This record gives sequence, structure tokens and C-alpha cells, in this order.
Amino acid sequence: MSATVREVAPGVHLVSHSYVNCYLVEDDDGVTLVDAGLPRVWYPLGYALRLLGHRPSDLRALVLTHAHFDHVGVARRLQDRFGVPVWATAEEHELATHPYRYAHENPRATYPLAHPAAVPILLRMALSGALRVRGTRAARVLETGKVLDVPGRPYVLPTPGHTWGHVALHLPDRDVVLTGDALVTLDPYTGATGPRIVAGAATADSALNLATLDAVAATGARTVLPGHGEPWTQGARLAVELARAAGPA
Repeated sequence: MSATVREVAPGVHLVSHSYVNCYLVEDDDGVTLVDAGLPRVWYPLGYALRLLGHRPSDLRALVLTHAHFDHVGVARRLQDRFGVPVWATAEEHELATHPYRYAHENPRATYPLAHPAAVPILLRMALSGALRVRGTRAARVLETGKVLDVPGRPYVLPTPGHTWGHVALHLPDRDVVLTGDALVTLDPYTGATGPRIVAGAATADSALNLATLDAVAATGARTVLPGHGEPWTQGARLAVELARAAGPA
């Protein structure tokens, strides 16, 4: 299965595979990987690193916006093969170990029937290993409200709601905010596009998710890089406004 690799901000590269996004953030100290996709992103991720002139040993950190199965797909393999440290908030550590045990508001089984546009998306994710993700061991504690000392030096914003310990990552020097699944431009469970939150099939608390988007808007970042869907380049404030107008699904 093919993957998309492209620079989406200075020193920030999108690796998109099977409707799930990972990001490589470069600086002089190495590379940070933000989120770890599904298991079959392994080879596209290696290709992306080589394309950028790096080796897996240049990965200094894996930072998880949250620990759902489609964001920890190669985390364990990176730990085992290359000793890459995995960072996640304390609230996400249990989920990182058991990435299918997540809170969600609505039954998942009803969504493919109600939203047929989601069927090819979910099928593609399944074929990329969505049903057989191994959890991670011993993630490092990611603290919110601070700059994390890894390549790119992201400022960690608390954005709970999609999961209880979800974060976004602000790169002010690059005018970018990486939103994980707090704000996406493609909802895998409905097939809907444009800025929005993910459906209740995978969101713990939609009202909380919408409320905590204030932190995303407050960055004023021009570019929003979501966990699913295309990058948004019309500003974080407008993205949040449109997500709230779309509401929960």
C-alpha cells in the first residue's frame, strides 16, 4: 500500500498511510516522530527517513498525541529494534499498553451502516493492521504546559476529550500545531471531510473535546496538522470555528 511523504511546514514532513498521519520533525539534534500510525507504516516510515537523509538511529523520540491503536502501530517495534523513547501523558499509559481499551460515546458497529463513505476507509485501515496492533511498554511521562526537550522542541498543549490524556503539539517557530485526533480534516468513522472532531465511535467525550479546542485556537498557528486528513493552512482559529460548527457525529 502506497504512502504519501511530503514537507508540510519547514522541517516537518507528513507520512500518510491508510488514512492515518504521522509526522517527522527535524532539527539539528535529530528527528522526532509524532504518532506511530498502523503496523504497515513501518516500511513507508523507513523510506521517508531515508528520503530525508536520515537513518532510524536518528529518531530521538516518538511523541504520542494519544494512544489509540491507529497511533501506536509501530511504537513497540521502534522500541524493540532501535530503543526509541516513547512519550505520552500519564493518562495515556494504560491505553498505550492496551490500545483497544478506549472509552467511546457511541457503539462502533453502527457507523459503517449509517455512513457508507467510511467503509473503504475502515477497510483500508484493517488491511494495514488495525486489528492487530501491539501495545507499547513503559512510555515516558509527557507533561503538558511545557516544552519537551526533543527535536523540534514542541510545546505540549492539553486537549482531552478524544481520549482523556490527549495532547496537541505547538511548534511556534514553524507556525504549526499538530492536533492528533483532537481536530481532524477527515473523520474515518463517517468519511466526512473538513475541520471537525472524530465521531463518538472513537471519542470519549465530544463536549470536552470541542471545549478544549480553545488551546488549539489560541496558538494562532497558520498550519494545522491533523491525525487524519489533509493539512489545514487557513489558520487554527478558523479550523476550530468550523469544527465547532460541524459538531459531534
